[in-house]
Amino acid sequence: MLQLTKKAIVNSFIKLLNEKPLDKITVKNIAEDCGINRNTFYYHFSDIRELTVYTIDSQIHSVSELDFNGDSWVDSFVEAAKFVIDNKKAVYNIYNSLNRETVENYLNTVAFKVTDNFVSAKAVGIDADKSDIELIKDFYMSALVGIICKWLENGMGKDPDIVIRRLGRLVEGAVITSLKISEEEKHNLGQMNKSV
Repeated sequence: MLQLTKKAIVNSFIKLLNEKPLDKITVKNIAEDCGINRNTFYYHFSDIRELTVYTIDSQIHSVSELDFNGDSWVDSFVEAAKFVIDNKKAVYNIYNSLNRETVENYLNTVAFKVTDNFVSAKAVGIDADKSDIELIKDFYMSALVGIICKWLENGMGKDPDIVIRRLGRLVEGAVITSLKISEEEKHNLGQMNKSV
């Protein structure tokens, strides 16, 4: 029963976030929306900030449990970013509040999970340097988070699903090319060391 109540509070909070800015949402609004009293809210959360962090942390936990096969960067990212896509107004309202860092933490987790699996899958059979593989993962993780933050800062005008799919087509070839360049440089360095 307690978990159901907590889930109801979170769902009401997300619903309200999709309707209005975070600073306009009160405990009373949340309690009325999910049919509880204020004391019940305070039994589960000390304040709205704690509820905000809990909501995003729950999404991070959900993403960390996803199992991506690495074949499709785009499908993996769309699945991992489903909360953002389905609740873009809510995420926008959290991002534009004092909880920007919480959203960025969520985005970093999503981007890491996707890029780690994707780059690792594409690196199979390519003898790229291990440090280059990690650098490629970090680069694309940072690029993803940066693009999404820019999209949020610019008012989310473009459909995120379209942007993600377009970016995915562009990134996939670039990752493979980067891995092959690393493999070639590793091979050339090995040849130079043998000739010395």
